[in-house]
Amino acid sequence: MKTNPDYTVIYNDDDIVVLNKRSGLLIAADRYDENAPRLDKEAEKEFGTLFAVHRIDKDTSGCVIYAKNAESHRSLSMQFENREVEKTYHCLVHGYPTWQTQHVDARLLVDGDSKHRTVLSKEGKNAVTDFRNLGKVGPYTWIEAKPKTGRTHQIRVHLNSLGLAIVCDPLYSGNQHPVFLSEIKKRWNGDESQERPLLSRLALHAYSLCVTHPKTGEKMTFVAPYQKDMEATRKQFKSIFGVDPIES
Repeated sequence: MKTNPDYTVIYNDDDIVVLNKRSGLLIAADRYDENAPRLDKEAEKEFGTLFAVHRIDKDTSGCVIYAKNAESHRSLSMQFENREVEKTYHCLVHGYPTWQTQHVDARLLVDGDSKHRTVLSKEGKNAVTDFRNLGKVGPYTWIEAKPKTGRTHQIRVHLNSLGLAIVCDPLYSGNQHPVFLSEIKKRWNGDESQERPLLSRLALHAYSLCVTHPKTGEKMTFVAPYQKDMEATRKQFKSIFGVDPIES
């Protein structure tokens, strides 16, 4: 079976397809760059016409669901609009919060500055995210995020409101330093001049989606395994610090 570097298939039937996408890939058309690589166009070569029902950021990896027909598109779109879909994200942030859980209810204004970033604003739309601390790993912390709404860059901005920034976030973090094993592991014997970073892109992953199947009515949960770079980081951190975000 041919593998695609842009995605792996989590689930597929006559009505829906669920994919685990790589970071750096749009899931649908973008008004700022019409020619940017897109997951839907690539996946349509394998599955035929697909209908987008939700979005995750280009730089975010993980779980994306598409409808395959108009009926499924309507059903899934309504589920997202009515906030009936449970979304879970995992991310790696700089620093270590002292809290175990946080509930953030802060209005967001999309495209609120010259860099097209989302900003906190009383004039914005309501946005709610629940966060859970999954464990400290050296200078970083694994965080679980469950957004109850679907605003652009919601998780990243709500984390910023708590004084936290996701590793290698190109828009909301001033710290673009990648994760290097040599800076984490005390007894590292490699050549630093030849070392490749464990993780050098936005450390945000759409880990799971729970939806109602548009045809059968069955409640289904889809899990997207970490991409290779994030998985390598997880394994190294688990070995060194004994902390595993998947088991937390």
